[in-house]
Amino acid sequence: MSALPRLLADIGGTNARFALSIDGAIHASTILTCNQYPHFEQAVQAYLDSQLAQYGRPREAAFAIAAPIVGDSVAMTNHTWHFSVAALRARLSLQRLIVLNDFTALAMSLRYLPAAELHQIGGGKPAPNAPIALLGAGTGLGVSGLIPHGMHWVPLQGEGGHVTMGASDAREAAVLEVLRPRFAHISAERLLSGPGLVLLYEALCAVDGASSSLLQPADVSERGLNGSDAQCRGALDLFCAMFGTVAGNLVLTLGAHGGVYIGGGIVPRLGDFFANSRFRQRFEAKGRYADYLAPVPAYVINSALPAFVGLVHAFDDPGPRVESRL
Repeated sequence: MSALPRLLADIGGTNARFALSIDGAIHASTILTCNQYPHFEQAVQAYLDSQLAQYGRPREAAFAIAAPIVGDSVAMTNHTWHFSVAALRARLSLQRLIVLNDFTALAMSLRYLPAAELHQIGGGKPAPNAPIALLGAGTGLGVSGLIPHGMHWVPLQGEGGHVTMGASDAREAAVLEVLRPRFAHISAERLLSGPGLVLLYEALCAVDGASSSLLQPADVSERGLNGSDAQCRGALDLFCAMFGTVAGNLVLTLGAHGGVYIGGGIVPRLGDFFANSRFRQRFEAKGRYADYLAPVPAYVINSALPAFVGLVHAFDDPGPRVESRL
């Protein structure tokens, strides 16, 4: 590990989290609101300006971005920020800049998270040296995995949150029919995200013939958890069940007997509601492959800043990224 500070950033569609890594330890973590800065570089510079006097200017950086990382040009899916990796490195006077998908970075953290920060929901013990699945809902739906390869573990980079969302029962089918005229494609992210909670609530109001209010995702969660609104409660119930469907699909796809890890901003906040929901039942509801999924443990990540753990290791561990060097 370098004794010089390294700049870390975990950028979602709503919040930009920054920190400095010194000899692998995290310092000066700060959360900025994305909408307060028209351009990504302005948010980065605002953070650096607040830390320069104490820590000096970093020469290396690793950024986790909620966006597909396929080349030098990066454009966020759920925000307006976009930039060139090489140009940003030059403007920030960095010698090295690594840019990863945010869930690729989170996948890189999984083997280093302490057991006390993981809440297991069902299943047994993870199979050793088996693939690991990862997904999490926030402003969008992130999906990744961790695959053993010789002496290394290779994180996956993909856009699995945009797979097509199907219905598993009549009520889910009714919800999708309400939403179908509004969207050419109903992805998993469309429903399993903060905005998706609102869509589920509005669709249930239409299905049930109830009047709807203009709510934010936090309103749906709060009213659903306290039981003050039947359609909000129903939206949370559908969210957890459909999340189980998608998680089970991911484990089948990856053969992830090493477990499925759940991050993002929504599920950890649901606490016991999620643990007691239909998530696990739906996760295993795969017909002939129910016995295949039953032993697979699911873990809710309760770490404060887990992506930073992955970013610290991104400087040395292999994995998909775009990198610019001086």
